[in-house]
Amino acid sequence: MYFCLKPHPLTVVYNFAIQLVNAVLPALGLFNEKIKKGVIGRKKTLNFLLKNLGKGDTVFWFHCASLGEYEQGLPVFKNLKSIYPKAKIVLSFFSPSGYEIRQENPITPLVVYLPLDTKKNVNLFLKTVRPSLVVFVKYELWPNYLLALKSRSAKVFLISALFRPQQYFFKPFFKKWRQLLNSFDHIFTQDKGSKALLKGIGFNQVTVSNDTRFDRVSSQLEQNNSLAFVEAFIDNKTCIVAGSTWQEDHALLGSYIKESKQDLKFIIAPHKIEKQRIQKLKNSLGDKAVLYTNYNMETLSKKQVLIVDTIGLLTKLYQYAKVAYIGGAMGSTGLHNTLEAAVFGVPIIIGRNYDRFPEAKAMLAQGGLVSVGDASSFKKALDAFLDDKNFRHECGQKNKTYIDENKGATALITEKIQAMLILQNSSN
Repeated sequence: MYFCLKPHPLTVVYNFAIQLVNAVLPALGLFNEKIKKGVIGRKKTLNFLLKNLGKGDTVFWFHCASLGEYEQGLPVFKNLKSIYPKAKIVLSFFSPSGYEIRQENPITPLVVYLPLDTKKNVNLFLKTVRPSLVVFVKYELWPNYLLALKSRSAKVFLISALFRPQQYFFKPFFKKWRQLLNSFDHIFTQDKGSKALLKGIGFNQVTVSNDTRFDRVSSQLEQNNSLAFVEAFIDNKTCIVAGSTWQEDHALLGSYIKESKQDLKFIIAPHKIEKQRIQKLKNSLGDKAVLYTNYNMETLSKKQVLIVDTIGLLTKLYQYAKVAYIGGAMGSTGLHNTLEAAVFGVPIIIGRNYDRFPEAKAMLAQGGLVSVGDASSFKKALDAFLDDKNFRHECGQKNKTYIDENKGATALITEKIQAMLILQNSSN
């Protein structure tokens, strides 16, 4: 929802709605663990920050909706931290899936849930944090927060942004609400189309930077990605890695595994690590499969399928793939990160629902990625990669080239933000 600077009937509607949500969330949390975590976490936010921030601190506030946005923002966050080591960084999330990384994040111990966008919450949060720099990632456009920031001295940026014509503030009826964008000192978009849309409504403080995730995944190549248990499992055989999978994906994979006569290895890393779902997948594959949390090093090589029932390993697993399958697009969940596999130069197979993912469209057009719609087309695509080593290598290299050609967003964004901060400080 977007706000406008001038009074507008929908302003009242929005504020009423957010107050209502704020009131009913505790009750809803009784029936939903994810909501419950958010409610409990938000109660702690202000006290936690008050204990850890002083009046003389220079504070940078970075906000992400969830884990995906955090991955996009992290390269920029790390750069800014290295340039301004004395600044205290507050990292906020809306979703529990983002907040849970608080122990492993490399930039700050000050990780909090963002209080809901009521006027009272906004005023208390900003009074406590007093940020001099604010960076939002992708879609995080909370009206009351942005309007309150507009009246303060902080520099406010939106990075890795994507805009589409269907978004309502590009519609004539919401013309007055477009003023919300003026809360940003600068917007960095992933593509030229987004810049054109913003220019069309009169917002010109825009730079096309591409997606910071290209830099993020490229940094994976600089790390030690070897995993001894994976090497023991594969045992020099051809391996297919299926990452961030859901039930729809498991149906495809299970059908292929059961029917295939080839001596192949499969690593399946489900998106949700839930005991019941994991056990269902394990049972469907029978004795061919072993769980990561239950493997025996001595007998690991005898299994055909390794189910990785933990988090944090997927980015390393892709280096062992001859072909990668990325989940989420067979159903309505949404395609997961294809770039993590592409950086290792492997061909990729995805489901049919990828329209909202420009990187998938690009790799499909370049010939490094294949979209399938059912078990039959999945078998055809996978067999084509497995039967022709040269074809497989060629397609994989197209993906690697795509990554290499789109790096550089982090440096561009960081340099622009730094320049604007220097200019601001020199004028004060």
